[in-house]
Amino acid sequence: MRRKNVYLAGIAAGAAALLLCGCSASKADEGKQIQVGVACYDKSDTFISSLIDCYREQIGQYREEGLSVTVTVLDAAGLQRTQNDQIKELLDAGCNVLCVNLVDRTDPSEIIDLARDRDVPIIFFNREPVAEDMSQWSGLYYVGAYAEQSGIMQGELAAEYIKENEDVDRNGDGKIQYVVLEGEPGHQDAIIRTENAVDTLKKNDIRLEKLSYGIANWSRAQAQNRMTQMIGQYPNEIELVLANNDDMILGAIDAYESLNIAEEKIPVFFGIDGTDVGLEAVLDGKVAGTVYNDKEGQAQAMVKLTAALITGEGMDEIAFENEHYIYLPYAKITKENAADFQEREAETGD
Repeated sequence: MRRKNVYLAGIAAGAAALLLCGCSASKADEGKQIQVGVACYDKSDTFISSLIDCYREQIGQYREEGLSVTVTVLDAAGLQRTQNDQIKELLDAGCNVLCVNLVDRTDPSEIIDLARDRDVPIIFFNREPVAEDMSQWSGLYYVGAYAEQSGIMQGELAAEYIKENEDVDRNGDGKIQYVVLEGEPGHQDAIIRTENAVDTLKKNDIRLEKLSYGIANWSRAQAQNRMTQMIGQYPNEIELVLANNDDMILGAIDAYESLNIAEEKIPVFFGIDGTDVGLEAVLDGKVAGTVYNDKEGQAQAMVKLTAALITGEGMDEIAFENEHYIYLPYAKITKENAADFQEREAETGD
């Protein structure tokens, strides 16, 4: 937590408003222009949208240091071909740094080739390319978090809650009947989060029985639909719902609320990300716990790396792993500390 507080303190001190405009900046000294192109897989993703907002706010601090700062954000809406075309558009517009949240983490080659041909570095974020692709060129970087840690923490939160609340096992059979809402099929983070959460529950001596799972593509609406289907299959049996992100766990809750399920038949819910709506649901008692994905820390790391790549200063101050990777830690959130995270977010937004 000490590392997180350092990041948050730095954010609060340095955040400033940023006017969003195109990469083609006014003609200042080329060496004093930060012209960023941000390409995201789907801006309807609550966490990604919030992370980009944090980045846009924080990078404005460099205007106070005499730099010209412009940012263009493009949304691929889940299509890799669209994102590839958008990267070319950003490069043609004169962007000198790219921040890319890949649609398909296994297919970045065209994007890498386009950027390398223009000698424009790429900061990948949130969706980590495979190591083989990251080794293609020295101008590639990644900012994110370890998916394993989020799954382990979710499992620990659920295990602690179950041990402290015996009534979670509503049928008293000594096992917890559970379902999982997962992100995209085959997505690394979805697989890792699920596996580590379930394994951690088992390591904490929680006996489990998996009833079903649903692929909901990180979407609240899709999660509500999948959860409604699972409730139809198991109207009384589900005791625990795990989701790979907060949007999907909120979709599961939406399903129960829309069906007017009696309170005594409602399971316990756990998410990941600690979004604004996720934190609110924890405080309201609808979600028992979530895992905070440090969007402020990740945004600040991206901002520092962006400036260092353009100005040539400050690279030695960045805490890289393997020279090109920056990972921020997760944190557990329950009703007892959710308000603290809300306050920190409010401070960094001032």
